[in-house]
Amino acid sequence: MILVKAKRDELLLPLSAVSGIIERRHTLPILSNVLIERGAGVLSFLATDIEIQITTRSAVEPSGEARAVTVGARKLVDILRALPEGAEVTLQQQDKRLQLKAGKSRFSLQTLAAADFPRLAKPAGEVARFALPQKALRRLIGLVQYAMAQQDIRYYLNGLLMVVDEGQLRLVATDGHRLAYAATALTVKAPRQEVIVPRKTVLELAKLLGEVDDEIRVELAASQAAFSFGSVDLVSKLIDGKFPDYTRVIPAGNKNKLSIKREALRQALQRAAILSNEKFRGVRWVLTDGTLKIVSSNTEQEEAEETLEVDYKGDALDIGFNVNYLLDALNNVAGAEVHCSFGDSASSALLQFPTEPDFRYVVMPMRI
Repeated sequence: MILVKAKRDELLLPLSAVSGIIERRHTLPILSNVLIERGAGVLSFLATDIEIQITTRSAVEPSGEARAVTVGARKLVDILRALPEGAEVTLQQQDKRLQLKAGKSRFSLQTLAAADFPRLAKPAGEVARFALPQKALRRLIGLVQYAMAQQDIRYYLNGLLMVVDEGQLRLVATDGHRLAYAATALTVKAPRQEVIVPRKTVLELAKLLGEVDDEIRVELAASQAAFSFGSVDLVSKLIDGKFPDYTRVIPAGNKNKLSIKREALRQALQRAAILSNEKFRGVRWVLTDGTLKIVSSNTEQEEAEETLEVDYKGDALDIGFNVNYLLDALNNVAGAEVHCSFGDSASSALLQFPTEPDFRYVVMPMRI
């Protein structure tokens, strides 16, 4: 029974889009599989790891009977990638096997029952619905996602806070040492919703979103988030926890202000980082009138010093930072200039970029 006949890329592209979430080792063998369903003129691929579910759809020749099968996702992707570009591929169900034919190549893959494939249930309760251009959400995620924690015991930090409120979407990420905040206006006033989207979902979403004006439709419920764009539907469970109050973390009254060229600062930090302590990655900022010195040293008593002429007329300051945290912001936020503001050497610093007026980046100081 033929499931579908299609060009290699017509199968490989949607299959690659869903297979990224599949883990290599699973307690349930079926979770290593992708569910392929053939409906009325539509072929869909669905993958899940129980926490995230991604579906992609593509148009195919209409056929009489709906069919479904699950097959090892990675093996199928690897086979399709290894076939010549433009190859005509036939997928055919035969007993408990999926036969793949392309030219003179033949492959027989084991299948599992489609009826046993798990799906995420629809959420209950109030849902905040809104839409925005794909490139707008992709840009927002890019501005903040590097500040998410990785495998932190405070599990609520291993994700991204999404807040819909007063016609605005806000994204916040923090690992407890730094915090990134970005916001954008929405065209509709959705009901207030505050959710924590898991790190894996955020990274997958950033990978799938295009630099296009096409719309992404977002639904945020208390236990689930759904994102629909192009031929992709991504549904994710949420992290249940209390995110830190970001409004209290972003300093409002820092009186010592510094303006500096972003690229000059980025390059100076990269050079100073070479001789920073490999474990703590600390650099000192020594600020005096019109001058910023960036100083680093390591356990071998090697030292680096970079001196930059800057627009600064505040208090003399000697303050330490993790150089990687500073470089993360400078590498991910575009713009010719960066504005930094400081309280004292024990207070967190605030970085802002004139090109991104709704972006804030807070870095905690460190003792060096």
